[in-house]
Amino acid sequence: MTMKKSIMKMAAAAVMLAGCLASLYSCSGNSAKEENGPAKYVFLFIGDGMGAAHAAAAESYLSYLGGELGGEELCFTKFPVLGSCTTYSADHHITCSSASGTAIACGTKTNNGYLGIDPDGNRLKSMAYDFKDKGYKIGIMSSVPVNHATPASFYAHNLDRGDYYSISMEIPESGFDFFGGSGFLQYSGKDNSSEPTPEMLEKKGYAVCFGKDEFEERMDSTEHLVFIQPSGRKGNPENYEVNGEEADDSRLAEMLQMGMDFLGDGQPFFIMCEGGEIDWAAHDNMTMPMIDAVLRFNEAVETAYRFYEKHPDETLIVVTADHETGGITLGSHGTSTLNWKEISDAYKADGEPSSSEENRKLNDGAGIGWTTNNHTGAPVPVYAVGKGAERFSGRLDNTDIKGFILNWE
Repeated sequence: MTMKKSIMKMAAAAVMLAGCLASLYSCSGNSAKEENGPAKYVFLFIGDGMGAAHAAAAESYLSYLGGELGGEELCFTKFPVLGSCTTYSADHHITCSSASGTAIACGTKTNNGYLGIDPDGNRLKSMAYDFKDKGYKIGIMSSVPVNHATPASFYAHNLDRGDYYSISMEIPESGFDFFGGSGFLQYSGKDNSSEPTPEMLEKKGYAVCFGKDEFEERMDSTEHLVFIQPSGRKGNPENYEVNGEEADDSRLAEMLQMGMDFLGDGQPFFIMCEGGEIDWAAHDNMTMPMIDAVLRFNEAVETAYRFYEKHPDETLIVVTADHETGGITLGSHGTSTLNWKEISDAYKADGEPSSSEENRKLNDGAGIGWTTNNHTGAPVPVYAVGKGAERFSGRLDNTDIKGFILNWE
C-alpha cells in the first residue's frame, strides 16, 4: 500500500471515528438531558431531632429483641447512599425546627423562629410550591400537629413559628392536595375565640376528615383533603404519645398510605412525611418513647420503600433530620454495656418515669447518656435511594437538599 493510500485510509478512519464519537456524545447528551429534573415520585422523610445515635439506639434495641448485641438495621439505614448534613441557622449555632425546616424546604438559611421567611423578612418558596408549579400533586404530613414548625415550613410564611392559627390559614392558600397530622395547635385561635380551624378549612374547599373511616367516606368526593387523628378533634397537646395513644388513631405509616392512596400514582407527586415526636421524646430524654417513635417513623419509610420497589427508576426517597435533639450516646459513665432489658422492663411495668431524676437514673442504669434537653449542633445523617440518590453522598448543608431534590437544569 502506498503512503498516499495509507494516509487517505487513516484520514477516512479518523472521520468515521469522529462521527461515531459525535454520535455517542449526542446520545449521551440526550440521555443526560433526560435525567435532569426530579424523580416522578419523591418522598422526603424528616425525623425531627433524629441524629445518627437515635437511629443507632433503635437498631441496638431491635438487636436486643433478637438476642444479639448488634446487627439489626432500620429500613433507611440500609439505603445505598449516606451523607452528613450541617444544620446551623442564620443567627444561631443551634437551630430550631422552623429555621431548619425552612432551610430544607426553601434552600435558604433563616433566623430561629422564622418560618418560610428569610432574615430580611422576604417570603421564600419551598420545594413543594416548585413541584406544584410543575404539575406534581403534593402531600404534607406529620405525626404531630399539621401546623407545627416542620410541616409548616413547606407551605407557610410567618415571622413567628408559634402563630399557629395564622399558619393554619395558609393551608388552603397553598392549594396542596393532602395534609395529615395529629391535630391543630391554636384550634380556635390564640385567644380561643376564632372560627375553629376545621370549619375554616371546610369553607375554603378542604375536606377535613377525623380518622380513617371519614377519610374513606370522603376521599373520592374531594380534590383537597386534610386528615386528622380522631384524638385531634379539639386540638392536640404537645406530647409525644401520639400514633396509637387513642384506639382509633392511625400510625404514621397508615397516614402515609392514605396520602399515597389519595394522590394516586397516575400523576407525579411529592410527599414530605415527618416523624415529629422523636424530637419531643428526646427533649425529655425519654429513651424508650424516643425509640418507639423512631420505629414508627421507620414503618412509614418501609411503606414508601415498597412503593419504590414497584417504581425503582422513577422514585427518590430521602430520609434526614432537621437537627439532633438531646445529644444521646450509647454508653455513658464509662460503661461498655447497654442494659435494654432493665430500661424496657421498667417502662412496661411502671410506664413513664415519674420525674426527671428517676428518668436520669433509669438511663444511667441502662448505659444511655443524654447531654441536653435541647437541640444540638451535631450534623445529621442523610440517607437516599432511587433516582438521583447519588447527589446526597458526602458532606451537605441543609440548604443543599432542595436543589438536590429538584435538580432543575
